Amino acid sequence: MNKLTKRAVDALEAPKEGQVFQWDGELRGFGVRAIPSGLKTFILQYRNIEGRSRRIVIGRYGVLTVEKARDQAKIKLGMVAAGADPANESSASREAITVAEVCDWYLREAEAGRILGKRRRPIKSSTLVSDRSRIETHIKPLVGRRQVRTLKLADIEGMQSDIAAGKTAKSRKSGRGGTPAGGKGVAARTISTFQSLLAHATRFDVIASNPSVGVRKFAGNRRDRRLSIAEIKALGEAMQAAERNFEHPVALAAVRLMLLTGFRRSEVLGLKHDWFNGDGGYIHFPDTKSDGQVRAIGPSAVQLLTSRPARENCPYVFPSDAGDGHFTAARSCLDRLCATAQIKGVTPHTLRHTFASVAGDLGFSELTIAALLGHSARGVTQGYIHIDEALKLAVTRTCEEIASLLGAAPNKPAAAETKAPISGWQGLGGHDVDRK
Repeated sequence: MNKLTKRAVDALEAPKEGQVFQWDGELRGFGVRAIPSGLKTFILQYRNIEGRSRRIVIGRYGVLTVEKARDQAKIKLGMVAAGADPANESSASREAITVAEVCDWYLREAEAGRILGKRRRPIKSSTLVSDRSRIETHIKPLVGRRQVRTLKLADIEGMQSDIAAGKTAKSRKSGRGGTPAGGKGVAARTISTFQSLLAHATRFDVIASNPSVGVRKFAGNRRDRRLSIAEIKALGEAMQAAERNFEHPVALAAVRLMLLTGFRRSEVLGLKHDWFNGDGGYIHFPDTKSDGQVRAIGPSAVQLLTSRPARENCPYVFPSDAGDGHFTAARSCLDRLCATAQIKGVTPHTLRHTFASVAGDLGFSELTIAALLGHSARGVTQGYIHIDEALKLAVTRTCEEIASLLGAAPNKPAAAETKAPISGWQGLGGHDVDRK
């Protein structure tokens, strides 16, 4: 058996399931373990003074080098020779750890890319922003000082009830940013974050066990609000009136694009010019909630994006008024439009759901609609620079139906200035499409 080296650890392949070990040829009991996620940790196996076989984790490869891990293993073996049991000390340390310490560990490791989330990829920065907010706003104030080992299901579900009741809600401060609030939705999402970070901590041996297993979360409210045909028309009239009353043109264009595409608000506002392919009739998102995607868009959406002027040194289609970031105030514009149109209960998600509902009204199947919306689903066209004719037809008909109901677009080019039809959208009418 050879001496454990960096080259040997790098060459150790992760198993498809279970775990594999590679042991050092010089220091008995010192080795490295690999698991399916690719994580490699240094371990030490020994027998204590009672003759019981024990195994402890020394540290993660990448944080510790092979030589530093070997040095720590020698120290632990020296303790064993003196009659101590390092496994007991490690267990005592894990049992004393607080919720706040586990949360800090999770954020530190996840932000460094050392914790894998969905599809065994590092957790996205946008997810970590939400996680940090929930941790600092709700979790730490309610249970941060508690030792993890003392938590019971009743404690965690009690935290959920406290969040829902508004116990951690705060009044809005001056400046930008959301207001920490209560509600069952906020509470359930916070518990999901808590369960996830505890599961990671358990897998990394930071805590002995996960006390959140079996917690029951509040059921989410299904968001099924959609705009009726009359409401879409009223919103279109409100847009035209808002343009005459000098509503922010970037905000108006962003709201209109949400309706014409069914894109999420973050996808519209964060849209960059170089993601847009007008000739092909699609947008290539390098990263979304469901990873990178190619999303088809209809002719009216293509025309809207083509007409958007580019600002020098700003990559965004909808730039902010100051700086090189993207616009953020589309929601307030939507609220003003809905007030003018006397429409209630509308959010950016309502526009997305409206797009899907109109596609359903036109007879397109759930699978086709899922592809239009960019939902993660096997068997639909996503992640490739290829959009089949069924999707082109579906997005064209849905987009143009909504555009027709909205009426004239703000700042619509004169007839002489309107570009010829996009070549990528010609010849769609004769193709079959998946129907309900």
